[in-house]
Formats: sequence, structure tokens, C-alpha cells
Amino acid sequence: MQNPFGNNNNDNQNPFNLNNLPLPPNYAKIVNDQGDIRIAKVGFSWTTLWFGPLPALFRADYYNFILMIVLTLDYALVALFFGFNSLLQFPWPSVFFGFFYNMMYFRHLFTKGYRPADQRSRELLTRARYWKGN
Repeated sequence: MQNPFGNNNNDNQNPFNLNNLPLPPNYAKIVNDQGDIRIAKVGFSWTTLWFGPLPALFRADYYNFILMIVLTLDYALVALFFGFNSLLQFPWPSVFFGFFYNMMYFRHLFTKGYRPADQRSRELLTRARYWKGN
């Protein structure tokens, strides 16, 4: 398979044979001991900005999904309680989670035993401060 992104992702030290999987330069692959692979973007989450907690639900990331629902409801209740109705006209929680959701997703998977699948992903996650190398 040709790599349409031209990032020369041909790391032969990969035990899970993911070399033929073309990825954009800002996507990382992580894997656990059972061989389950997760691929996600590193950086700002545009899908979370536009769709709120739904990307977490579609990724089966129920922990962060519930967290985003609860914090968004708390934000709305505090705004309504103190009479800041104008704050409800702009989706501030979605903007906040847009900046942090991808990091939250990766770090939650790291606590479940996932690790970077190849050197390129390890460098990308370390540079973005998602992964604190072990």
C-alpha cells in the first residue's frame, strides 16, 4: 500500500506489523499487550469542538464521555444559577474540551496498559507531552 502522506513510516522494528498503515503526521498509534490498536489525533480535537462529548462515546471512551457530560451540565447549572445566561449562548465547555480531549483520551488508555506502537508515535506523543516515557 502506498503511503499518501509521505511521512516515510517504515519502521521495521514494529512487532505488530503496522508498517503499511499510512497515517497523517499528527496521528499516533498505540497498542496494548493483547495487540489491540488505537489510532487517534494528537492536538486539538475539532470533532469535540463541533460535536461535544459524542466523539468520546463513539470511541467507547465512557469515562471521558461521562466526565464531559457532567462538567458541561455543571457549567450550565452554575451559569443559570448566577444569572449568566449570556454564557450559555457560546459552547465554552466544547472549546475547553477541544483543547484537552485528545490528551485525556491517550492518557486514559495509557493507564489501561497501552503504549506507543512505534518510534514515530512515541516521539510524537512525547513531544506533545501526552506520553512520559517509561
